[in-house]
Amino acid sequence: MNTHAEADGSGPDSRHLLQLLQAMLRIRRFEERCAELYMEEKIRGFLHLYIGEEAVAVGVMQALTAEDAVIATYREHGHALARGLDMKAVMAEMFGKAGGSSRGRGGSMHIFDKNKRFYGGNAIVAGALPMAVGMALADKLQGHKRVTCCFFGEGAAAEGEFHESLNLAQLWRLPVLFVCENNRYAMGTALAISESEQRIFKKAESYGLVAREVDGMQVAAVEAAARECCEAIRQGGGPRFLECLTYRFRGHSMFDTQLYRTPEEVEQWQQKGPIVQLRQRLEQSGELDEARWQQLEQAVRLELNEAVSFAEQSAFEPESELCRGVYQEPEA
Repeated sequence: MNTHAEADGSGPDSRHLLQLLQAMLRIRRFEERCAELYMEEKIRGFLHLYIGEEAVAVGVMQALTAEDAVIATYREHGHALARGLDMKAVMAEMFGKAGGSSRGRGGSMHIFDKNKRFYGGNAIVAGALPMAVGMALADKLQGHKRVTCCFFGEGAAAEGEFHESLNLAQLWRLPVLFVCENNRYAMGTALAISESEQRIFKKAESYGLVAREVDGMQVAAVEAAARECCEAIRQGGGPRFLECLTYRFRGHSMFDTQLYRTPEEVEQWQQKGPIVQLRQRLEQSGELDEARWQQLEQAVRLELNEAVSFAEQSAFEPESELCRGVYQEPEA
């Protein structure tokens, strides 16, 4: 969605990198506040945080246009913000309020915005893949030059929908970008003890898709890989598969005690997190100092405070509206 600024053709310039840093920081602080609000019981139900994986959503989104479609998983808050949804509407949705992007009916796992062509989170593992294939098929039949981008975790690769979707997408040469966010643990089971083939992109290759893996902790690398994929899709090259190797710093959900990994392992990954790495890169090049960093933090803090205030002041839908959108409205 954003302009890819090039300084000398060798990579993104510092201004663009600062934008990427702020976009990731915006997601990180939003999610940290959501965790606090959840403990205060202002956010209810399930909550799956995206912390640690911000480089994937932010990087991939740079390669998409406003006409492209995005569909994601139940860990989709970061994708929604990176796609350009208003933070107030996303936060109100977390609260279950009528001011939310889905009028408070979807909550954390079903953020949706038709105008942004953001077709939501999906509570079913791998459930977004067949929908992405359907959306891309519709675009192809109607002659639209669009890309449908589908985010999902590596746990989806164990589901039948994954294989059926990749098969049909390749068979029909559909304009789909499959983005696998491989955080290595699905819900709480390491790939090493659940998958005979742990390189997920190899599964995609078995269906004939052009597939590759990329360091999902490096936002610039993710952006470059996504741009390459989208360019090929727009030229009629059929679907592409991008496996982003990443890591979630929090549990699968707020109820996860994380007995399957050690605190030391998490700490090691935090030290090479996407925000840490990009911040260090910009500091070493002289493009970021402490004052500028504090400016970024302050801008995010103000936006976040406004979002929380909006969500708290927003009303719940009245009971009289409960059946709206559920059943067909009777004709007058």
